Amino acid sequence: MRLNSDSIEQGKPVPEKNAFMGPAADTPPIKPGGNATPHLAWTEVPATARSFVIAVIDTDVPSKPDDVNVEGREVPRNLPRVEFVHWLMANIPLECRELAEGACGEGIVPRGKGNGKLKDDLVGPPGSVQGLNSYTGWFKGDPDMEGHYHGYDGPCPPWNDSIPHHYHFHVYALDVDSVPLENGFSLDELRDVIKGHVVDEATLTGTYSLNPKVRA
Repeated sequence: MRLNSDSIEQGKPVPEKNAFMGPAADTPPIKPGGNATPHLAWTEVPATARSFVIAVIDTDVPSKPDDVNVEGREVPRNLPRVEFVHWLMANIPLECRELAEGACGEGIVPRGKGNGKLKDDLVGPPGSVQGLNSYTGWFKGDPDMEGHYHGYDGPCPPWNDSIPHHYHFHVYALDVDSVPLENGFSLDELRDVIKGHVVDEATLTGTYSLNPKVRA
């Protein structure tokens, strides 16, 4: 398969309109981004495909929070990195081969899209289900933001990280019409149910940084 996007160019920075936070001249140097789901289109789908899955994962998240967003400090380049989930969507019907920019949501929703009202603000192709992203854990304990973050929420790497983050947009073609998942599933649950059912996949990778020195 091939994955293309009018929003994101392979190996280039994700646009601010698709990010959770963008650069600013203030301290800290960040401001809200557009947080719109990017345009995605997948082609050269194998004949054995019956449904699709989307997973968007940042693989450069600091494994320790000690220096994260701390004034006068920087997250070390050599710090081990872990995954951060930005979007999980399963049971995308076979006839869906493209999502317009913003088709599955835009803007920052405090406490998370679909937090208790999935039918109101969580959008996806008919029959699809969306998992929890990692902002659910990130905002835990924050009285203004804590909640269950379903669907897409874009890049917001530490503004003092010494490296750019890489955001991997995966589309998987499965040989089943659906997998047994409901809204709110986790990455581990997704990986478990699609095991042995992936007939093809395509990936597009964008980068992002909020550190002025790295962006320059």
